[in-house]
Amino acid sequence: METFSTENEENTESNSRKLQAESLPKSSQVSVASEQGDNDGVLSDEQLESLLLERTDHVSRFQLGQFYFERKIYEKAFVEFEKLKDRDVQALYQLGVMYYDGLGVQENGEKGFKIMESICKSKRRQAEPLIPFAQYNVGRAYYEGKGVKQSDDVAERYWLLAAKGGTIEGSIKAQSILGMFYSRPGEPSYDIKKFLIFQSYHWHQEASGNGNIESQGALGVMFEYGIGSPRDVQAAFECLKGAAEKGNVYAQGNLAMHYYRQKLYNQAFEIAESVAKLEEVETIAKVTDCLVLYVAKGIALGCFVYARCLYKGYGVEKNEEKAINWFKRAYKFDPETVARFQDDMTYGYI
Repeated sequence: METFSTENEENTESNSRKLQAESLPKSSQVSVASEQGDNDGVLSDEQLESLLLERTDHVSRFQLGQFYFERKIYEKAFVEFEKLKDRDVQALYQLGVMYYDGLGVQENGEKGFKIMESICKSKRRQAEPLIPFAQYNVGRAYYEGKGVKQSDDVAERYWLLAAKGGTIEGSIKAQSILGMFYSRPGEPSYDIKKFLIFQSYHWHQEASGNGNIESQGALGVMFEYGIGSPRDVQAAFECLKGAAEKGNVYAQGNLAMHYYRQKLYNQAFEIAESVAKLEEVETIAKVTDCLVLYVAKGIALGCFVYARCLYKGYGVEKNEEKAINWFKRAYKFDPETVARFQDDMTYGYI
């Protein structure tokens, strides 16, 4: 297992700082379709693209840019947004995302950062609903140290602004990230750590209440182990199951462990097997809008529970040789998760 250590410790450190942009709400085909007398409110991609290409008003051109952006036709999206950047703040926002992440254009973190910063300072009425999203992205840049000098303190300040007290009008992604931010390791004293864990619980509650599945899964873990709140096994199960059903891989891995701890081995094995066989961490993170780091942890945990079931013959025919390979695979995805649960095994907690 030692052969995985150096590479994966570096990957874990890199992934711990890797966040995703706050996306604009997906565009709807219904309003455009209804204008054409389509009672179902549905157009094929070809019909919608053709219709938008015929129109010259800036709203339709922005919708065309969004059409391309959502389908990952980034070069065409960039062209449309570039034409509109001086008159449409949404188009400018999307350009900021594209420059920062290198979508359809050469990556330029500094340019992406400056665009987002300009939206944060904008007095234009059209910019108001976008400001929390832009504040999240500016915080992201400071946290990652991309396009600007790295600063956790400034990142936190922008995320608190973006979160808008936990309201639905704020950036829900900022609310969830604050939950993750306040639970990170390395604080200098127990009292500070205890305070920050309560802050983490608070922000995960806010984000989960606003529909964020990553925070819903994190809450499940906090309830499971009594972190920031009294231990509540039933609440843990409900949060983990709810988030797992919506695609949160970290929740799925922890749900498998939850079943294992409750000695519900058939359920534990079934979920762990499906999670353990997942591969494309970054793709899953993008599709589910979850952090790369926690997708990797979820797969590692699935592999670990799967291996444990094979090793013990719980819910499946015993196979120690096969189990060892799955323990190694768990380590490949996240050494920290494996080390933690190996300790639990050693001391008889699981």
